[in-house]
Amino acid sequence: MAKSYDPPTVWKPFGAFSMVRINEDGQLIHLKGQVSLDREGQVVGKGDMRAQVRQTLENIKAVLAAVGGEMADIVSLTQYATDIERFMASGDIRKEFFSEPYPVTTTVQIVRLYHPDLQIEITAIAEIPRNRFRMPAG
Repeated sequence: MAKSYDPPTVWKPFGAFSMVRINEDGQLIHLKGQVSLDREGQVVGKGDMRAQVRQTLENIKAVLAAVGGEMADIVSLTQYATDIERFMASGDIRKEFFSEPYPVTTTVQIVRLYHPDLQIEITAIAEIPRNRFRMPAG
């Protein structure tokens, strides 16, 4: 079972993230950065950060599920946003996908992503329990 720890010697997390996340023995996987694209590669939520955050997290959820993982298996996230204020206003959406212990999180504002309509990219590291992990075929 995963645990989180927020040391009293540093500031208390103000959102859906932890300072330290400790997992049990499992299969560590690194996910490619996900963006707000549908299955056909079309941008979802053009001009709408909240819609893009939701689609991006749904994509992460789908990638994890393909190898036996769940959102609760995510240990760490790195989030790249083109507008940090608009991204921070989507914290309630993150709470729909994550519960305690939250993943450790780093968020960075960037000038742009590879497509001008994309506003957010999120990479993840997850540790899937070995009894659930499924190696993809092929």
